[in-house]
Amino acid sequence: MKDNVLQSKSYAFAIRIIRLVQYLEREKREFVLSNQVKRSGTAIGASIREAEFSESRLDFIHKMRISLKEANETMYWLSLLLDTGYINKRMAASIMEDCRELLAMLVSTVKTAKRNMQQ
Repeated sequence: MKDNVLQSKSYAFAIRIIRLVQYLEREKREFVLSNQVKRSGTAIGASIREAEFSESRLDFIHKMRISLKEANETMYWLSLLLDTGYINKRMAASIMEDCRELLAMLVSTVKTAKRNMQQ
């Protein structure tokens, strides 16, 4: 069940990221940072989906940790977009909260998977 929630939340987050990038490119004419946030923000869900058919528990953990790294990188790009004025606080607040939620869920998933592997 948790993986399904993680999949759906990461997919919805990827859609939000793509819409943010469309805004940045169309309205702000910003292409470099937007490409970075698009790459990392959409990779979160892609790695989670890959984990669905992982070959082993270790492979599952590895793919979830990749998602965790991508989520952390996405927070960096979102912070940079905010601090350079490409997005305002109102725009940043909601999407950054979604990213924090994904980070927390991924940390929990990795910890649980590691714990279950040791048992």
